[in-house]
Amino acid sequence: MGGDSVDTAMETDPGWLALHAEREAVERALALAQARQKFSSDPDTAAAARRDEADLLINLDRVLTLIRAAEYRRRPGARRW
Repeated sequence: MGGDSVDTAMETDPGWLALHAEREAVERALALAQARQKFSSDPDTAAAARRDEADLLINLDRVLTLIRAAEYRRRPGARRW
């Protein structure tokens, strides 16, 4: 039962919501970059899309790490570093 109140608190936290909005935006941009690679007939466009994809993957990893850290911090007895 205690986990439910933590989940509810996280769902209403503006910082938490902002992280998930950023994750959604990065995932959408990543899907577009992958589509540009797959369907582009221009080699330069495909190469630029590959570079974009690499940058977006780094950004997605950063956002997901922040989300996991926020989830951990919300747990009872979570250790602070």
